[in-house]
Amino acid sequence: MLEHPDFDPVAFSLGPLEVHWYGLTYVAAFLGGWWLASLRAGRPDSVLTREQLGDLLFYLALGVILGGRFGFVIFYHFDRFLSDPLWLFRIWEGGMAFHGGLIGVLVAMLLFARRHELRFFQVADFVAPLVPIGLGLGRLGNFINGELWGRPTEVAWGMVFPAAGDGLARHPSQLYQFALEGVLLLVVLWWFSAKPRPRMAVSGLFLAGYGVVRFFVEFFREPDEHLGFIAMDWMTMGQLLSLPMLVVGVALMVWAYRRG
Repeated sequence: MLEHPDFDPVAFSLGPLEVHWYGLTYVAAFLGGWWLASLRAGRPDSVLTREQLGDLLFYLALGVILGGRFGFVIFYHFDRFLSDPLWLFRIWEGGMAFHGGLIGVLVAMLLFARRHELRFFQVADFVAPLVPIGLGLGRLGNFINGELWGRPTEVAWGMVFPAAGDGLARHPSQLYQFALEGVLLLVVLWWFSAKPRPRMAVSGLFLAGYGVVRFFVEFFREPDEHLGFIAMDWMTMGQLLSLPMLVVGVALMVWAYRRG
């Protein structure tokens, strides 16, 4: 049985300003995304130029932050929103959700594509291989904060999270998600997109791949206390939201290869 290191969530302070590790993971994610985007934009078959990357990442940053916050509030804490609507705007209190961030990114890519006279899936296929680096670093931030821990377990690498307050060894599910949503998905998408593919295929693989790994990891992650299991006494909100991603992702790949 392992003990969570119980990191200080504050990385360093600049006078009254406290810089949190979780915020630094977002900064690292955007810097890593910029670097990967520069590599993709340098390819002969790229639909985006390096000069367009600053504009693209500005749109994506807004989509991630606004969509992630709206998704966290609407999908996971709608009752609190109804009782205190202004809580939606108190982002300094924390709270982001991937599925909401995904919706925000989709809207951002649509606006960017219209601004630069590109097709939506040209932009989406360019962006999809960049996303896992942000997902993986975000899960490391969750681990450092000692939040979103896993279910009780007896495996040798089970970990006690002080914030859980029960002294039980639990799956370090944040690290599972880092490995699957971050590392594995990045490798698969980068390899798949290294050659020209039919339009929509890369986007479809991302949606299907994320849907599969998130659905799987949810079996090891503790359900949200205020939600519990959503359906059939075993399905969590994360699994429920991942199913449409899997279906849409497979449909896009089938459609892409049928169109050629």
